[in-house]
Amino acid sequence: MRTRAQAGTPAVAVTVTLLCGLTLALGYLNKARCAGAPFAENGRSLVFDRIKDSNFCYSDIQFLWLGRDIDNHVFPYLTGGITPDGFLTGGTVEYPVLSGLLMWLGGIGAHNDAEFLLNSALILVPFGLATAWMLGRLAGWPALLWAAAPPLVLYAFHNWELPVVAAATAAVFVVVYYQRIPLRTRAIGAAVLLAIGLCLKIYPGAFVLPLMAFVFTGGAGGAELPASVRGRFDPKGALMVAAAAAGTVIAINLPFALAGYPGWLASFTFQSDRQADITTNSIWYWGVRQLFGGVEGPDSAYASFVAVASPLLIAASFALALWLGWRRYRREGSYPWIAVSAAMLCGFMLLHKVHSPQYTLWLIPFLVLLRVPWALIGGYLLADLAMGIGVFRYFYELATGSDAAVMEFVVQFGVWGRAALLVVLFFVFLRARPRWDAAGADAGPRHGLGHRDSALTAAP
Repeated sequence: MRTRAQAGTPAVAVTVTLLCGLTLALGYLNKARCAGAPFAENGRSLVFDRIKDSNFCYSDIQFLWLGRDIDNHVFPYLTGGITPDGFLTGGTVEYPVLSGLLMWLGGIGAHNDAEFLLNSALILVPFGLATAWMLGRLAGWPALLWAAAPPLVLYAFHNWELPVVAAATAAVFVVVYYQRIPLRTRAIGAAVLLAIGLCLKIYPGAFVLPLMAFVFTGGAGGAELPASVRGRFDPKGALMVAAAAAGTVIAINLPFALAGYPGWLASFTFQSDRQADITTNSIWYWGVRQLFGGVEGPDSAYASFVAVASPLLIAASFALALWLGWRRYRREGSYPWIAVSAAMLCGFMLLHKVHSPQYTLWLIPFLVLLRVPWALIGGYLLADLAMGIGVFRYFYELATGSDAAVMEFVVQFGVWGRAALLVVLFFVFLRARPRWDAAGADAGPRHGLGHRDSALTAAP
């Protein structure tokens, strides 16, 4: 007997996308409250510094109009560098090169931070809409969690996250949707997309490892091994996936490294040297720092400990997720690469020294794609809301000398609420099924979404 698992029809996907457009409009209007005339001589909106925290309309987009030579329309990385004090110069930005290009594009024709915010929003909107359509097509109405929930209003134009989320989602979409294309070909396409994501904001690059495991084990139920493969495994296919990802990263980065190596390297140096301070919203600042007497600074024992412990623990969480995914493969016959990717993201978000509020946008597609209890999702959104609003009110009260005790409690609720739920989600994801498949593996059914619009036929 075969069962059916509902997927999103084209009508559902279009509806979700249209609603996403309305949410993106609200997100822009929220950030635009901080932008507009009158302007200072450097193009900074005078209202920005006055209300950015009190009205929680701050955005990195508007803030970085100054300080990265975007206002001077300098092409990024080629003439830049980093000073001994950690200040970026010459157009270098703290993000990988594709994000730097998007920032530069947003600055073309802009003469102030309001125009830069608007231009950047126009660049980012198509990525948000594309993500909504793909999630709607794969998961149906749960995609409204992306398209019409508070995080998109708060963070769509907080930073340059929408392109990287679209790249990571597109990688899943390619593997799941186009089932008539051989697995190796789909996976190579997905690896290229994940590598593009790495060149935008790093984290999707980690998902190449579970994708390789999925190809190595023959895809859904082990039934997608090429005819030329003898045995149960496809090591050549896995290596092809790795080569596609590595080649894409090299092809994108090499021109910048050759044309302006100091500026290109400076973006990595900046992130490596960044301190886990009050601006990072991480468990390191709010928890571990107390074990070192609250003493911080680049030369402190706390900073040295975090610099070593954070990457080691992230690597350990990745290894644990991959191993637990392998155990599930041994039980069920399919390597759950999407579930493992989601767990790896939880480990990264929890243990990285920076946990910016907008990282929630990275997580939401996995909450849509995988069957996660709605109570957990609601709890995470509540903790995220406490952080996304509370942290800026907290900064405002600190800056004005007001009593910040209540807002500090709200921030800590957000920090530790998110942390606890990320631990829970790490293990929940590793057991979760995709929403389009109530009984089978992380890939869709053999005929694919593209050939059965109204529903998916799950494995028996």
